[in-house]
Amino acid sequence: MKYMILTYASQQDYDGMSGKDTGKPAWTAEDFAAMGAFMDKFNADLAESGELVETRALAAPVLTRRLGSKDGASVVTDGPYAETQEVLAGYWIVECESFDRATEIASRLADTPAPEFVRATAYADIRPLVEGQDELLD
Repeated sequence: MKYMILTYASQQDYDGMSGKDTGKPAWTAEDFAAMGAFMDKFNADLAESGELVETRALAAPVLTRRLGSKDGASVVTDGPYAETQEVLAGYWIVECESFDRATEIASRLADTPAPEFVRATAYADIRPLVEGQDELLD
């Protein structure tokens, strides 16, 4: 079974990682390097176990483009969006034996090095991937 592990952040988180003033303690170069090293090892371990299907980090929310409609016409809005505090920051698609195993994999993300104020609000979602429309009805 395949599962998607999703992680979230805010524009403020991206700004802090890039050294911009956010009113919170800045990420240090060491913080950023430690996070990168952790993610490299996390991904390598999943690849080695054969459970990694794909993983990607996403660019900052300020680079987002949202598509919608209004009065029957398409509307394109550039981000970030004041009403959105958290956005998808990255994902992993894993193929493993069970939802419990996917949860176990995702729980390792709690060990990601980051400033404590970032770690205090970090979380991940795990969702099964469906292979067909009929699975949506279960």
